[in-house]
Amino acid sequence: MSDIITKQHDELVQIIERYSTKDGVHQTAIPSLFFMRDSNATVPRHGVYKPSLCIVVQGAKEVWLAQEHFRYSPTDYLVASVHLPVITQVTEATPDVPYLGFKLEFTANQILEVLRDSEIRVRPRENAKRGMFVSRIELPLLDAVIRLARLLDNPKDIPILAPLFTKEILYRVLQDRQGVMLEQIAIEGSSAHQIKDVIEHITNNFDKSFRIEELAEKVNMSVSSLHRHFKEVTAMSPIQYQKQLRLREARRLLLTESADATDVAFRVGYESPSQFSREYSRMFGFPPREDIKRLRA
Repeated sequence: MSDIITKQHDELVQIIERYSTKDGVHQTAIPSLFFMRDSNATVPRHGVYKPSLCIVVQGAKEVWLAQEHFRYSPTDYLVASVHLPVITQVTEATPDVPYLGFKLEFTANQILEVLRDSEIRVRPRENAKRGMFVSRIELPLLDAVIRLARLLDNPKDIPILAPLFTKEILYRVLQDRQGVMLEQIAIEGSSAHQIKDVIEHITNNFDKSFRIEELAEKVNMSVSSLHRHFKEVTAMSPIQYQKQLRLREARRLLLTESADATDVAFRVGYESPSQFSREYSRMFGFPPREDIKRLRA
């Protein structure tokens, strides 16, 4: 990293350390901004990324989207353009030099606003692309990120300046060579925008059954096009995507509510407790009861 980027990076480390003194995810006074801290390398964690820009400020992290692997460190940033079920793992962290992360969530409407208000030349509608990418962080983007983080020290400025700095951050990402995916999810009628709508429908109704034909009709696509574009964006089929959401929510319920596995299976949409147990074991490596006991221990 250049001397200027190193200086900016060190300032961001100091800000995050001030506002995340304990391990975990910390919501800040800026509603869409979160800081993460881990004092040790972690085991793989199952979660769902919302549309967001993520920066490893200190340490290193790996992300798996289905069978696809992403690794990023303080020289990079990662973008998820839609809701994506992932597995994450902090691979470099110690008590003296903890992993520190920065996450800024955004919406498709915010992307559309940037496109409308800027001179970015919108590319013609393209085939959907992978909904996650890693790119090298450059000084203009890092500078905007720093200015957003500094607002935490001046809370009265947040209502006015946080939306402006967030808009600048998205503008910088859209100018990246891989920013086309963000651009496409905001353009009505593009295949990426249609897949975003399907993803939102499944996310909001993951506990309900659906027919692929109904989803395709909802977004005015053929069944074959829906399958092809959905897999391009998420690296999985619509059914696999729904299963990922169901099992992650089931694990959360089992861990937080001490609920019965059969009851949880029905709550997340399974009709067969035995099928639920098989698929749960396949994803998490242990049957529900054993897995939750292991996590609590």
